[in-house]
Amino acid sequence: ILLSPGQRATSLTVTNMGTSNTAIQIRAYAWHQQDGEDRLTTSDEIVASPPLASIAAGATQVVRLILRQSPQGSEATYRILIDQIPPPAEPGIVHVVLRLSIPVFAQPLTRAISHVQFHIESDAGQAYLVGINDGLRHEAIRDIELSTNDGRKLKEDSGASPYILAGSTRRWHIAVQGSFPLPNETLRLTAHADAGAIEQKVPVVAKP
Repeated sequence: ILLSPGQRATSLTVTNMGTSNTAIQIRAYAWHQQDGEDRLTTSDEIVASPPLASIAAGATQVVRLILRQSPQGSEATYRILIDQIPPPAEPGIVHVVLRLSIPVFAQPLTRAISHVQFHIESDAGQAYLVGINDGLRHEAIRDIELSTNDGRKLKEDSGASPYILAGSTRRWHIAVQGSFPLPNETLRLTAHADAGAIEQKVPVVAKP
């Protein structure tokens, strides 16, 4: 969900495609990244209404999202968790419930752009692509591929989230077969970002 500058409210619709009634819980969290990992914290900056809902089979529920104030300076990021509440236990029946985690990006009143710099960390035979976003807006990096000077293709294999939030760092584990380039060498990076295609040389550095 993307909230444009000055926009402080939006909505989403949840549809019950099943054949029986279901109940859901809706919670809003502030979303940050620390040490390359996503962190969700309770926050009164964003409100989801209603917090609980019962949805009949084939019916829908509109969920309102309200920002208490517009972000200042840099993009604000949140996640909306929608949890299906399990029905009462029944003998011999296993109920599988769903959780949806929906990102919310709220743009500041002033123009905000991302600025991501990449390098490769080599650590005890393992390799990581590291992206550092010192911009004021998130970026999403997908379809990562690295090429060595001898023509080998290396791909990200961690299944990590593509998002690098403003002011954050993210690491992607790179599958390596055979020897890996030494520090001070370079690899060719290709990927797709929200801002467009990425094709550049990235340095290999020893892990600090």
